[in-house]
Amino acid sequence: MTQCSNCSPANPIYEIKVTGEPNLIILPQIIPFLRSRDSLVCSTEETLFVNEAGISDLVDFCQDHMDVEQLTFRLNDGSWQPFREIRETLSSRWVDDIILQQRVICYSQPIVDDQGSVYAHEMLARFVQEDGSLLSPLTVFEAAKHRNRLYALDRLCRMTAVRSCKGLQGKVFINFIPTSIYSPQHCLQSTIQLARQLNINPSILVFEVVETEQVEDLEHLKSILGYYKDHGFQYALDDVGEGFSTIELLQQLKPHYMKLDKGFVQGVAISQEKQKIATAMLEAALQIDSVPLAEGIENEADFAWLRDNGFKLFQGYWFGRPSPVA
Repeated sequence: MTQCSNCSPANPIYEIKVTGEPNLIILPQIIPFLRSRDSLVCSTEETLFVNEAGISDLVDFCQDHMDVEQLTFRLNDGSWQPFREIRETLSSRWVDDIILQQRVICYSQPIVDDQGSVYAHEMLARFVQEDGSLLSPLTVFEAAKHRNRLYALDRLCRMTAVRSCKGLQGKVFINFIPTSIYSPQHCLQSTIQLARQLNINPSILVFEVVETEQVEDLEHLKSILGYYKDHGFQYALDDVGEGFSTIELLQQLKPHYMKLDKGFVQGVAISQEKQKIATAMLEAALQIDSVPLAEGIENEADFAWLRDNGFKLFQGYWFGRPSPVA
């Protein structure tokens, strides 16, 4: 079953796969009940498609009368998950309202050169609760992942960042999650069109790859970055030296900017181990003509060491904290 629910989180559909003979015996008995409640979208001999309005009651029933270890579910064609985790997905429903009501604002943090002059700004999303308080971005993106809403949330943040960058000095770094993008020519087209409508020169926008998990489809990531490059934009690789961002990947992707992870920046002035990693990443970046950028700088000693050893750009609380964009 395919439905276009990626741009809008309205009317989510749960697909439940049933295995195990006792469970399959019960399955036909509950279909008429679901249908009478207008909860059932459709069904097969071993699968139920149920709308969210009817899913809570079904979850209660399954936990009482079925072997949930032989049930799996997914939301709107997302990845399959154990049925026992479905309540976590249900408890994350609030993120749908964040997306539908576009309750996101942009903060910016300066990126400076070796003289301390502002070279660029990184756009950072902040999410607003109904009472006006801010939610942790990590909390919101985790909830979106549970709800299979990463595409919609990532798109909202990208579009808001482009709208908010008018008037900022220098280049503008905008985060995006590559695993949320299905097809570059479709998913990224609206971002490019918006930049054109606002008369934003593509050369000032730097799209920053944000990813905390192992990249499984490198060719897909290359196609995304190639699409951006073909339309005049630049791109950066974030968290280099940590997680998935290895020297090998750096060499394959050839980003315009290489951002050294803060874990290797903070304390680098007094740590030979961190100095060794920072130097290796710096050399790898220079070999592919990528501008080396150190993020997470919080004191002058780390800044001085990185500057004196060849890093060109710098970001961190030492130069300025994120602040709301007017």
